[in-house]
Amino acid sequence: MRDGQIILQDVGVGYRIYREKVSTLKEAVANRFRHLRTAEKFWALRHVSLQIPPGDAIALVGHNGSGKSTLLKTIAGVLEPSEGAAVTQGRISPMIELGAGFDPELSGRDNVYLNGALLGFSHKQMAAKFQRIVDFSELGDFIDLPVKNYSSGMYARLGFAIAQDVEPDILIVDEVLAVGDERFQEKCKRRIQDFRAAGITFVFVSHSLSVARELCPRAAVLHHGRLAFDGPTDAAWERYRELERGPAPGPVFQA
Repeated sequence: MRDGQIILQDVGVGYRIYREKVSTLKEAVANRFRHLRTAEKFWALRHVSLQIPPGDAIALVGHNGSGKSTLLKTIAGVLEPSEGAAVTQGRISPMIELGAGFDPELSGRDNVYLNGALLGFSHKQMAAKFQRIVDFSELGDFIDLPVKNYSSGMYARLGFAIAQDVEPDILIVDEVLAVGDERFQEKCKRRIQDFRAAGITFVFVSHSLSVARELCPRAAVLHHGRLAFDGPTDAAWERYRELERGPAPGPVFQA
């Protein structure tokens, strides 16, 4: 298996849903086994199979709640499949929840090093990256303020600036191109295009046909946790619109 390859084989991610409610701890203990009997499993993803070769770029399309973010988190290793297998090779840079690992009491500077450590980089390696990250984020002197004082845009810009400097084999992006103003968004897109030109595998969630078409020749449509289409981006959007016009099936449950 080569660096940058992603193989999903019949992947399912399910969660247990308990239909009955309890108001006290005593009730919960007394009814414990009855609750286990009445539990249902909600499938956020079911029977999803995709092969993404090294250097490929694919957009994930679907309505809110269709399973796109769940699939990204499964590819990134944040979620473990309940069934099937998700196999990846190489370093992954997940731009899913930008700044999710930030400590709000620490400065932006300290959070750069903290996030670097979470991504597997030494203090020395992050020191070499630090100025590039600050320059990309355009935070200037704000880098030494506690991030609890940042606006949501500043917070996300720093998160993107860190994530884009980790030299990945696989880049995973979940609707983060709404970061900052229009000029900064274009800067983010150019950086992603640089990654694409370097042959990095790219998986991208988008609700914008123009952006998806610009960045990805291929798209997969998810519909209520299942793969409904995998093919050229324009055709995928047509399939997505067809599904949106049709009757919406309910979520997939299993006792």
